[in-house]
Amino acid sequence: MQGHIHRALGLTDDEADSIESLLGRPPNHLELAMYAVMWSEHCSYKSSRVHLKRLPTEGERVLVGPGENAGVVDAGDGLAVALRIESHNHPSAIEPYQGAATGVGGILRDIFTMGARPIALMDPLRFGDPADPRSRWIATGVISGISGYGNSVGVPTVGGEIVFDECYGDNPLVNVLCCGVLPKDRLVLGRASGEGNLAVLLGSTTGRDGIGGVSVLASAGFSDDADTEAAKRPNVQVGDPYEEKRLIEACLQLLDESLVVGIQDLGGAGLTCATSETASRGGVGMDVNVAAVPRREPGMEPWEVMTSESQERMLAIVTPGSLPRAMEVCERWEVRAAVVGRVTGGGRLRILDGWDGPVLADVPASTLHEDAPVYERPIRVPADLAVRRADGASRLPDPAPREAADHVLGMLSDPAWVYRQYDHQLFLNTVVAPGGDAALLRLAGPGVPPGPCPKAIALSTDGNSRWCALDPRLGTALVVAESALNVACVGAVPIALVNCLNFGNPEHPETMWQLSEAIDGMAEACRALAIPVIGGNVSLYNESRGRDIDPTPVVATLGLVDHLRGRPPGAQLVAGNTIVVVGPPDGDTSLSGSKWAKEIHGHTGGTLPAIDYPAHQRLLTLVADLVGEGAVEGVHDVSDGGLALALAEMAVSGGAGFTVDAPVGYSIFAEGPSRVLLSVVSDRVPALVARAQQVELRAEVLGQAGGRDMVIAGRLELGLEDATRAWRGALPRALALTGQ
Repeated sequence: MQGHIHRALGLTDDEADSIESLLGRPPNHLELAMYAVMWSEHCSYKSSRVHLKRLPTEGERVLVGPGENAGVVDAGDGLAVALRIESHNHPSAIEPYQGAATGVGGILRDIFTMGARPIALMDPLRFGDPADPRSRWIATGVISGISGYGNSVGVPTVGGEIVFDECYGDNPLVNVLCCGVLPKDRLVLGRASGEGNLAVLLGSTTGRDGIGGVSVLASAGFSDDADTEAAKRPNVQVGDPYEEKRLIEACLQLLDESLVVGIQDLGGAGLTCATSETASRGGVGMDVNVAAVPRREPGMEPWEVMTSESQERMLAIVTPGSLPRAMEVCERWEVRAAVVGRVTGGGRLRILDGWDGPVLADVPASTLHEDAPVYERPIRVPADLAVRRADGASRLPDPAPREAADHVLGMLSDPAWVYRQYDHQLFLNTVVAPGGDAALLRLAGPGVPPGPCPKAIALSTDGNSRWCALDPRLGTALVVAESALNVACVGAVPIALVNCLNFGNPEHPETMWQLSEAIDGMAEACRALAIPVIGGNVSLYNESRGRDIDPTPVVATLGLVDHLRGRPPGAQLVAGNTIVVVGPPDGDTSLSGSKWAKEIHGHTGGTLPAIDYPAHQRLLTLVADLVGEGAVEGVHDVSDGGLALALAEMAVSGGAGFTVDAPVGYSIFAEGPSRVLLSVVSDRVPALVARAQQVELRAEVLGQAGGRDMVIAGRLELGLEDATRAWRGALPRALALTGQ
């Protein structure tokens, strides 16, 4: 088939043969290029689709599940919430600023494509060892790209994560979440309908920047060849947040005036994706006039126009009668608009050079969208799994109190420097700012109909590669449980979840085992906790120099507060309060997979603690109720670093030390699930203990908050000032940011 052109485009011989079989003839170069981007790993999910089907995607609040640009859930009172998470890992490794910035731009378009106004961004980030200059360059560039785009376009960044681990040294993870709100009756889907309707391209001109883009970069790992990596830079898109802002306002007005019947953003695979997916979903065809596409560079070939991923572009399906008004709206917002296509019958996507010009490509639209290959790649359990699981952390030495203090100081870190780069108070709806267990936002302002609205939404993004490297199934389930508990800590009930599955090379059977196990763990936890998965993203080929990253599934949980009575207390201790830990009846002595085991001792073996789903569900309800009622003055889940780090974080946040006893059977650095620390006014403690007992949970009084020392009797002795200095200075020191 045309020599080896298909291989140069990333297609295998078998895939090329399949294309020829579908068409009944050899494809031309343009058609091959279109199939190459649409059948890429990034666009087609050809290695993961067979596994993703096992996730639970339905629920009473779900309006739109996986398969559209974003998931949408019913928030009640005529409101809906759209949620989406995406990865821009590979572009960010090559051009950190633009890779991260265009990740923000793309996720914003996924949200307003559904008819929702974007109201919040979050960014779970993973970088290599900060002692490495390249890792620092990537980290600071990514953070600047997120803030530069998000702040300029006017959408607050309300939280996320930042994790450093040497496995991400050459392959950072840049996951970006966006949440939007819309009147339920404004919901629109990305599909074309109505023979004779017009496809209108909105926004920026099309250029050679981003040709192939993430559809190419996200379908291959990184090598040792610096020249090869430099050659990939033109694949990274360049963003313009001010164009994006105008595009948001124009699209939302078009939707408000019911001027479009379908709309789709031009993300991965560019115009090829937008035209084929809208046509395929609507069961129609489309003629595309490639000559009508506004271009920013002369001499572009049709295949370049059709596969460019230039940013800030949307495709709207408009009736001929609505076209004049639609063009007026675009002119008002200074958004370029050009008719580039017509909806046809028959289901074929034709690319024309002029409306009456030659046909350059003619393929069934569904073959690009629905007929991509589905691989059941080989799965193999890692050969050393049994040995690693047998090597438990119980053999690690129990630290003396002063040694434990040094360990706490080494693990404390405040991401405030990162959050200061982001404007998190745009719209003035942020109730809980970055740094808490979860972000909390009032549903008010732009995108919400006028009138009183007591509702709020909570968002938490969570991942734990330590857990998932040990046991991808149980580790992922524990991540889901933690994320759900985080939103409960700000008084919300978890109602939906999206995921970003970051894994290594799917051609490695061990990687496919990790992915399959992680999906099963997520499915198990989501079913047990009644949290539907409404969307997600799979990022594969995260490898460099022949080494895969540790499996890193990231989940983002959406919680709902039906009636917001006040600001949640936050993760703090209040002097004079009693400190109570609430959790399952049994204690946790397992240190395997803990932050302490890996960061202090370099230990990565053992088995993870199991999760009791019914007990966890009861804890979610209890914690959300306590916070909503104002019954506690501080709340924080026990996760990374165990009880010791959770207490230290609350102490630093509240400016109050503590004197407590460790619970019987607990290791102070263990990270077992389903445990929450509470700071409670002393005379409320008996009632709280009784409520916990009623739902078969254990509430144990640990001690008192107050003073300038942090003491766990016989286990830990640390000054509050020392902890505060360590907490505030860790990240600036790691990134060599003097004077920050």
